[in-house]
Amino acid sequence: MTNLPEPTGSPGAPEMRAGDADRERVARVLQDAAGDGRLTLAELDERLDAVYAAKTYAELEPITRDLPAPGTSAAPSPAAGVERRPVEGAPSWKTGIGIMSGFRRSGVWNVPRRFRAFAFWGGGKIDLREARFEEPTTTIRTIAIMGGFEIIVPDDLTVHVKGLGIMGGFDNSASGPGAPGAPTVVIKGFAFWGGVGVKRRKPKKQKQRTKELEHPEAG
Repeated sequence: MTNLPEPTGSPGAPEMRAGDADRERVARVLQDAAGDGRLTLAELDERLDAVYAAKTYAELEPITRDLPAPGTSAAPSPAAGVERRPVEGAPSWKTGIGIMSGFRRSGVWNVPRRFRAFAFWGGGKIDLREARFEEPTTTIRTIAIMGGFEIIVPDDLTVHVKGLGIMGGFDNSASGPGAPGAPTVVIKGFAFWGGVGVKRRKPKKQKQRTKELEHPEAG
């Protein structure tokens, strides 16, 4: 297990309570560091757990002490102008279950920090192309037993696939960095006599703009 730096205080008021915005800021620094190869996936998971458990600035400060300080380079911005903030009133599913049946999570929906999917003699489709993300990093845990999942991820997101296939398949070919500032999706779990397929696709709005540029006469 990676040891986090020991807390030694924080400039200003280390005892002051940290807010959600403070934790999100630190989480984005960790996400960027993982995308740059400065942190392993195990270190990223461990530090994110520490971020969301932190209650004061003194607990947050040491988590990124060994990483480049924010502001040393241009601040990241969401890629291609794609909006990723949560939408009030949109569905916010936390699970997907397909037992001798199927489910679909697609369109505009708010993705929680953790999403769980289970399939037994069934399956499901998880489409994130129009999804909005409640946290900088989302973990999707899948269990497919004699069933399967299709997960579609926008090509501007950072993706880490680290599932296990037993007499089945767990596709990790979509793993890789995304655009600076974009959310990170971590896909875990296992498939037994089944499969989990992860595919990258252009966000739907971006895909439509590309079609218009390639075929202007169609407009």
